[in-house]
Amino acid sequence: MLKILSLAVVLGLVGCGSFKAKRVGAEESDERGLEITDNWMAKDTSLAIEDVLKKMQEHRGFQNWLKSHKGSPTLFVAEVQNQTSEAYFPIDDMNDEFLNELSSSGEFTLVDAAARDSLLKEITYQNDGMVDPKTAKTVGKQVGADLMIFGNVYMKPEKRDGKTIKEYSVNLRMTDIEKGIEVFRVRTKIYKYSDQKGWSI
Repeated sequence: MLKILSLAVVLGLVGCGSFKAKRVGAEESDERGLEITDNWMAKDTSLAIEDVLKKMQEHRGFQNWLKSHKGSPTLFVAEVQNQTSEAYFPIDDMNDEFLNELSSSGEFTLVDAAARDSLLKEITYQNDGMVDPKTAKTVGKQVGADLMIFGNVYMKPEKRDGKTIKEYSVNLRMTDIEKGIEVFRVRTKIYKYSDQKGWSI
């Protein structure tokens, strides 16, 4: 009876709780997020992409390839695939962040993979007689990519006594399209630890 009464009091207090929200910066958001989840967050994306770009700069094979290539290489980035068991892993955000950083580096000419189908439809429309031939764009003028990047993200969890360690692995590889040879391969890891404390009344 005493336990039932205690539970009712606790639930009553929880029910009377208030909600409060405030806007915070990225660092504080990440710290507070770690108090409520061990899932992948925006800060993890930033750290992973930062490490990948650093390893690209330091990769001897890739740097040798750049020296042998004239001008900025044209890069086609295939989507990094979510191979984790987490359906809500923010893979789209990771792809966008990666493209943003590659673009801002100024070292590559990017092929817009997402817009390629739409561009083809527009060019086809312009050449179907609906647009002034003087302004219509022609097929066969798009730039071909020199390099293609593929990637995936894996997650391996280990659990025991309410404690969990998640090992996220972001894997990318770059291939010379014309020669079919691998130019670059990199892996970066993010570890997330959580301790689910039990409680009783």
